[in-house]
Amino acid sequence: MLTNPTEIFGYLVFLIFVIYKASNVKFLSKFFKYLPPVIWVYFLPMLSSAVGIIPRESEFYVWTRTYLLPSALALLLLSANIPVVVKLGFKAIIMFFTGSFGIIIGGPIVMLIFKHWLPVDAWKGIGALSGSWIGGSATMLAVAQSIGTPESLLAPLIVVDTVVGYGWMGVVIFLSAYQDKVDEFNRVDKTILVELNKKVQELKESKKRFLNFIDFATMIFIAFAVGILSLKAGNLLPEIGVIITHYTWGIIIATSIGVILSFTKLSELEHSGSTHVGNFMLYLLLASVGARANIQGIFDTPVFMLMGVIWILIHATCLFVVGRLIKAPMFLMATSSQANIGGPVTAPIVASVYQSALAPVGLLMAVAGNIFGIYGGLLCSQLCYLVSKL
Repeated sequence: MLTNPTEIFGYLVFLIFVIYKASNVKFLSKFFKYLPPVIWVYFLPMLSSAVGIIPRESEFYVWTRTYLLPSALALLLLSANIPVVVKLGFKAIIMFFTGSFGIIIGGPIVMLIFKHWLPVDAWKGIGALSGSWIGGSATMLAVAQSIGTPESLLAPLIVVDTVVGYGWMGVVIFLSAYQDKVDEFNRVDKTILVELNKKVQELKESKKRFLNFIDFATMIFIAFAVGILSLKAGNLLPEIGVIITHYTWGIIIATSIGVILSFTKLSELEHSGSTHVGNFMLYLLLASVGARANIQGIFDTPVFMLMGVIWILIHATCLFVVGRLIKAPMFLMATSSQANIGGPVTAPIVASVYQSALAPVGLLMAVAGNIFGIYGGLLCSQLCYLVSKL
């Protein structure tokens, strides 16, 4: 068994490398399409600890759980171009937040429906999943760490996140064939798509540049400086109930600083790959969380799976109702949904299926989800906690 923290670090990095290397192999592309790399980053360490390759408890896991999350958030949010998101248009912003609203209210609703069949602390799991379905994997981990979601709940929830989330993406893509009929039914003015396309073309990203030593050193400094200072500041603030802990304050502060820094020249680090560095930190954290998880938790999946399906339907209903009321094109409904449920990886794919020139809209909406996700996830967690006490 590998027990030294350095050995564990090396092993988890090796697993992440193998997983993503395999995902780029052509004949394995279909396999990873339905079982994406991120789920293996969680499950392979879990299997490794189950068979005794690495331990289930280690000082390394404690360190990653404490410091990597706020540091990763700081880097991931450097690309949050708020002015661009605002310029996407009033209807786009309404539809995005409608999708988030559907997730926030859907959490306590499914909690109320299924709470007699769920564990006592299931609200912590539902709260964590709401973070993923608003802001992606980073937000899921942020909310989970903030509210103390047990590792035993994360295994079934990651299964639900993957199966239901990607299943919904398939449904959304299938419905693209009917977007003209839906838009006609909703009496949509198609000119909004032309306007969005023009705005995106005017706001093209700068050309990427090669990563150099100075940029990389700056990324590492910014990440850990923001992470450590945010945690120290969080320790000075009062805890509020069971949701807002000292660590939660630290995550909120790190998220806010990351958004603020996105307005500075430091945002140009995105051109050198700050998102990739942030994602690596996130995957290492996810791998360490997986190593601590109990594989037995997978068998709790069925009730969570049904809960997830109903939750997605609540989210979809909110989008369709509001979309009809404000006459938003189906493109915005679908992209807003995937920006919430799927995140930066899949939202551009769905956007391009509906309107080939507007893939960046999906990415920008997903970035908005990264910003709003921690706040929305914590709000949903609070509502689920209140429902659990009924």
